[in-house]
Amino acid sequence: MNNKKTFRFYIALWVAKCTSFILKVLKRNATYMPGKIALTICPNFLGMLEKPKTIVGVTGTNGKTTVCNMINDILTANKFDFINNKYGSNIDGGIATTLIQGSNGLGKAKKDLAVLEIDERSANKIYPYITPTYLVCTNLFRDSLMRNAHTEFISDILNKYIPKETIMIENADDLICSHIAEQNKKIYFSIAKLPTDLDHCENITRDIRVCPKCNNKIEYEYVRYHHIGKAHCTKCDYKTPDADYVLTNLDLENKKMTVKSGEKEETYDLISDNIINIYNMLAVTIVLKQLGLTHDQINSSFKGLKIVETRYSKEEYKNYEIVTQLAKGMNPIACSLAFRYTKQQPGNKVVIIILDDLHEEAKGSEDTAWQYDTDYEFLNDESIKQVIIAGPRYMDSYIRCLIANIKPEVLVHKKDLIEATSELKLDGIDKIFILHDLYSIEETKQIKQKVKEIIDKK
Repeated sequence: MNNKKTFRFYIALWVAKCTSFILKVLKRNATYMPGKIALTICPNFLGMLEKPKTIVGVTGTNGKTTVCNMINDILTANKFDFINNKYGSNIDGGIATTLIQGSNGLGKAKKDLAVLEIDERSANKIYPYITPTYLVCTNLFRDSLMRNAHTEFISDILNKYIPKETIMIENADDLICSHIAEQNKKIYFSIAKLPTDLDHCENITRDIRVCPKCNNKIEYEYVRYHHIGKAHCTKCDYKTPDADYVLTNLDLENKKMTVKSGEKEETYDLISDNIINIYNMLAVTIVLKQLGLTHDQINSSFKGLKIVETRYSKEEYKNYEIVTQLAKGMNPIACSLAFRYTKQQPGNKVVIIILDDLHEEAKGSEDTAWQYDTDYEFLNDESIKQVIIAGPRYMDSYIRCLIANIKPEVLVHKKDLIEATSELKLDGIDKIFILHDLYSIEETKQIKQKVKEIIDKK
């Protein structure tokens, strides 16, 4: 592929920079359009544009935004000078925009480091032009039928396009993720067996059941959730790989984790007790180590770090704890993990669900299949005293709850968000969980305010 800069390249670059400037003056989002325009004018634009010397890429089904945000925040706290797409798109147009903003008028990189969130489906549009120095793969799961319905589809794309020179940082406990880019140099991370791990899968979905090499049975030593755990093929050498970084001790009471690498053990402060975020912290730790940060620098930064409020927040309000948590409608794994986490928390709870279709209603999407891959059964628990369902597809979620054998008297189902929330019952309740979608942040704020008003009136 010829990456020599052409006149068309310079036209694309200058038009994109002008577009970015105009959008910023107009106080509009300039995170995707400039790059998309550049790629339209010059399809090989990304190949011609000079890239930073070191590129950290983050991909995977769940957790990539959180991992990127943590890396970005810690690098900033430690005075690193770099570019990132923290506030932008993770597909080709957004990544192009980020690199454009980090280049001068001749297309030369102004900084030596980039941290890029990369959509796993965009591998064919990104990796032919960009070679990450390190590429984190957080995990790989099936998604909705409208997105990534099969892990084989995503695996094939990643295996085909990830550059051989890229050092992979992979979740060893994910049998699918850990075998991506087999020929590449690998750094694996893992969490050792936990007391909560099971000898069987309690989830509806498990994305790998037979060995992809020989089609024989896979046996699990333990299952953490879905296909995450430790397993091996009964006939060939396909198995969970040994990890380079292992979380050997998880102390939730004191909010500490101990990570072993070789003979060295280091303890870090936890920023979350959610297992997904603990995996995310492990991935972040490895990236930062590769970039030269010390244990003290990393841990000091962890102490001052919080999960982005649009993904998780916890507030003590009078005698109640109000928790908002991203569940991602149309993503059965993300929803299932949110439901599971809610069930595991101590105390009596109310769960308010606003998951899907708040912003899809006009499109008339009829995809409800993801609901039946989602473990609503976790909400069928004695500690959950009320489940409030709202939004355009409230009836679909209501029916799914009934299938999960949640008692009808526990359920409230109404389309209007505030009207549904008004049915909140606080007697004997310790915590209120608001499980929301990525695109319903403003609605979540409204519901949270309504919850506070109900508490005030009690």
